[in-house]
Amino acid sequence: MTDHRPGHRPGRRDSDGVCAFEECCPRGNRGVRLIDARMPELARCLTLFQHVQAVTGGPVARIDQAGGYAVPSLRGDAFAVRPGSIALRLDPAGIASAVVERDRDGGGVGVRLIDTAGRTAHRGRLLSEGDRLLAGLARTVDAGAPAGVPEVPGVPAWEDGDQLAQFDAVLGDGGAARRAGFARYGGEHRAIDTEVVSAVLDHVCSVGLPVGVAVFAPAAMQACAGRVHVTDRTVGGRVFAAVAESSVEIDLAGVRACHLVRSTAAHGPTSALELDDEDGTCVVVLTQFGMVGEQVHAAWEHLAASLPDA
Repeated sequence: MTDHRPGHRPGRRDSDGVCAFEECCPRGNRGVRLIDARMPELARCLTLFQHVQAVTGGPVARIDQAGGYAVPSLRGDAFAVRPGSIALRLDPAGIASAVVERDRDGGGVGVRLIDTAGRTAHRGRLLSEGDRLLAGLARTVDAGAPAGVPEVPGVPAWEDGDQLAQFDAVLGDGGAARRAGFARYGGEHRAIDTEVVSAVLDHVCSVGLPVGVAVFAPAAMQACAGRVHVTDRTVGGRVFAAVAESSVEIDLAGVRACHLVRSTAAHGPTSALELDDEDGTCVVVLTQFGMVGEQVHAAWEHLAASLPDA
């Protein structure tokens, strides 16, 4: 995946060896086409693809899901995670361009969203021939054309905001401003031992408790929700979990801090585990999304209350 560290700049190469800045400039890049990154045009384009391997994340956390896109939501919009659909939430001000690109061997086609710093925000590999043909019909734009920012609902201030306001604060700048001023947050928040994350995933897997997971990249968030089918952990500290139709990977060695944050959601105050990387950027959140049932919500809150402080 892409290097999301602050030192990464346009023109430097991502970890997969592809220069994101160069991809925004079709000259000299065969098989790369700039497509319209403006909303709602981009949303219409993504929802055409029904067989996609969608990946969002970075060196510390990554989510991978096969399926079709739900209509991407924007900061300030309502948000839902539905079974069988890829749930993507975007900051349109942070998406500078989108490209359809062909693998160097010519065998695969994908869609990549690129942020204003030239970093990969999201990647979708098109798995069917029909989707690859549709990608060829996507509306193209000239190099250097502005992405355009649509009118979106006002984003509530995170200090007194609900669960979505917390997500949107992270989506805007990685949560740096929010974390720096966290003393102003009106809800409960406390530092948690990062080592409990793998134990939490093991526990919800063993008892069949559904959980929601949101993974963040620059200007993008991809989420999944459901039962955890299997978990694993490597000697190096990487944790793997199969959640509903998605695969989630977390490198605990790269997690600097974990916070338990309670904010208002569908069932009232709802706990979330927020994991920050070494730069203080929130990279993944474990919580409950939307209407999950009173018993599920109560079980999750009981688990959250039992977690030890850092």
